[in-house]
Amino acid sequence: MSAAAPTDGATARLAERLLGMRANREVVPPDPNHSIRWHEHDYPSPLARWNYHPEYEIHLIRKGTGKFIVGDHIGTFEAGHVSLIGSGLPHDWVSDLEPGVVLKRRDAVIQFDAKWIQQTALTVPEMEEVKALLELSGRGIEFLGRSAQTAAASIEAMGTTSGLERFCHLMELFAILAQAPEEERRYLAAEWFRPPQLDGQAAAVVDIVFEYVFRNHAGSVKMSEAAALVGMPESTFSKYFKRSTGQNFSDLVRKLRLAQARRLLERSNKAISDICYEVGFSNLSNFNRHFRNDSGETPRQYRQRIQR
Repeated sequence: MSAAAPTDGATARLAERLLGMRANREVVPPDPNHSIRWHEHDYPSPLARWNYHPEYEIHLIRKGTGKFIVGDHIGTFEAGHVSLIGSGLPHDWVSDLEPGVVLKRRDAVIQFDAKWIQQTALTVPEMEEVKALLELSGRGIEFLGRSAQTAAASIEAMGTTSGLERFCHLMELFAILAQAPEEERRYLAAEWFRPPQLDGQAAAVVDIVFEYVFRNHAGSVKMSEAAALVGMPESTFSKYFKRSTGQNFSDLVRKLRLAQARRLLERSNKAISDICYEVGFSNLSNFNRHFRNDSGETPRQYRQRIQR
């Protein structure tokens, strides 16, 4: 994804217009025959972008690896990744792909309005469990282990059924997620995070920046280069990016590098010093300090705990 850089005067006008735009949400078309919307899509796809919507979303990644961002949280994913995204919470999944490669049917997605759940709970007390789950989803929840595996099976079953049979699978899915033990849940965005409001053009700008950062995070990543990609002066871009994503550009780069470091600590026997440089940090002490601030433990402690 790329954007042509306009002339200096046009750049300034574009930047000021973007900064002054009123936010609009992505429109999720309702399914008149079902209480939820189930769909699947490829990657890349116009649907796979930095976006938000008032509907809740249950998301399954079927294939590939990559990085994802939910609110102010950045992590890595692989096939079988299941998450619940709260109302209004921005999110995006970016696969590790060579240019021109397409992952067919990478995503299976369920989207739904919470109103019918709230109304149903008035006469069906069992639905209170679902309401409680949705309240927790404001930060986004990644499901792990057995919970993720059984949830993925229910999501897939919904795609091959309709009517009451699909509804039964939906209730089964809600039960799996609502009753998932705490050790099989990972809460994503920070508790203090407040979702920014995006419009279509803002989402497109952020997508360009994400692609640049995700592709180059292990090497040289410069705010000036990111700003040039979207045709903004650096100072304007810094404010715009913070407003659109809820975090600073430098925070995005650091969190992405730390997410990749965690993946390497979990799945390889590489020396910690090698991982430090591989993910883009320039010295080991700086890497250790940022890792400890982010995770509450050193890289060595993290590896020992995960690999027990």
